[in-house]
Amino acid sequence: MQDVNAAPIVVMTAGGLNPQVMINALAKHFSNIHVIVERPESKRQILRRRARRFGWMHAVGQLGTTIAARLGKKLSTRRASEIVALYGLSGERQPTIPLTKVDSLNDADCRRLVAQLQPRVILTISCRLLSSETLAALPCPVINFHAGINPVYRGQMGGYWARIGHDQGNFGATVHLVDKGTDTGGTLYESRVTPSKADTMATYPLLITASSTGITVKALQDALAGTLKPYAPPGRSVLRFPPTVWTWLYHGLTKGIW
Repeated sequence: MQDVNAAPIVVMTAGGLNPQVMINALAKHFSNIHVIVERPESKRQILRRRARRFGWMHAVGQLGTTIAARLGKKLSTRRASEIVALYGLSGERQPTIPLTKVDSLNDADCRRLVAQLQPRVILTISCRLLSSETLAALPCPVINFHAGINPVYRGQMGGYWARIGHDQGNFGATVHLVDKGTDTGGTLYESRVTPSKADTMATYPLLITASSTGITVKALQDALAGTLKPYAPPGRSVLRFPPTVWTWLYHGLTKGIW
C-alpha cells in the first residue's frame, strides 16, 4: 500500500520565519517536500500598486505601518522565540529539505519546475497571488495558509483587524483552496487562538501560524487522499489591507492594540 505521506508536496513562499516554522512542522509528517522561494516584491512595487488602488497618501501611510511592523519584529524576538518554543516548533532552515529559488512564482521557470516535480498538492504561504496562467498550469490542488479567518478577514493582517473589531473569536487562521480571488477559495479548516498581552502586530502572524500547523497537515493529508471537502463559511466578505501608520498609532494609543 502506497504511503500518501511520502507523495511529493511543493510549498511556495517568499520566505521568512513564519513559513519556515510551517515548513519544519510539515516535514515531521511528510517526507517528500520541495520548497520554492520567490524573490519578495520590493517596497517600491508594493507602494505603486497600493497607490493605484488607494492614492499616494494612503499608500505611504500603509508603507509606514509595514516599516513599523518590521522594526517591531526586531524588538519582539523574545516573544517570537517563546511562541515557537510553546508549540514545540523550529524556525531554523532545514538543509535536508530541497529548496529552489525563483524570481517569481508566476514565472515560466517556476511552472517548468513544478511540472518536473509533479506534486500531488501545493501549499502557498506568505507569497504573492498566483496568476490565472500559473493556476491553470499547476497539475494538482493548490491550498493556501491564510493568517486570518475567511471571509471577513481576507487579505492582510487578519489577526490585527479582528482585535480592532473586538472580534476575538475570529483571531485565527484559514486553510483554503486557491482560486483566482484573494482568499476566496473554499475553506478546508479553521483554527483560532488567543493572543497574549505581549503580542502585537509584529507577532500576531507568527502566533497564528504556529498554532495552526495541525489544520495545515490535515488539509494536505486530505488532498493526498483525495478527500478534500471545501465549504463556504458564513459571514460578510471583506478584503483587508495594512492600516495607515496614523490609524495604527490611534488604535495603539487609545485601545492599547499594537
